Amino acid sequence: MDNFATSVEFIDQWAWIGWLILIAVFLVIEMLTLDFTFLMLSFGAAIGLVTDLVGLPIWAQAIIAAGAAALFILLLRPPLLKRLRRGEDPTKSNVDALLDLRGFALHDITQISGQVKLSNGDTWTARAATPVPIPQGSPIAVIAINGATATVRPVNE
Repeated sequence: MDNFATSVEFIDQWAWIGWLILIAVFLVIEMLTLDFTFLMLSFGAAIGLVTDLVGLPIWAQAIIAAGAAALFILLLRPPLLKRLRRGEDPTKSNVDALLDLRGFALHDITQISGQVKLSNGDTWTARAATPVPIPQGSPIAVIAINGATATVRPVNE
């Protein structure tokens, strides 16, 4: 039992180093992920460091640090994410910009082959989403992009 008491005393005496290491590791991971989760965990570890400096036992430090981290994740992270994304451009780009884009069939479009001209001026290889062929000149809408091929459906205007 004397070894156990000595071990607990050793851990209590040097816990502040563990908290500093946790803070540093969480901050490095946060720099790689950039989604505020590990930042909140590092804040929780900072609370754990403060509780160690106050002199609480290690089990209380861990409980308080975990509770603080959970509160930071639940209460502080959402408004930070909202503020971070506030200036994002809502305009769709790349493949997202092509979904539901209108155009017309340059050639008959089947589930095997076809070609379309989209309203943005692009010409794409196309496949029909339905088993019924889409005749040349018919209006279409893009429903998916698979590689360099647009999957399209007929549009009844």
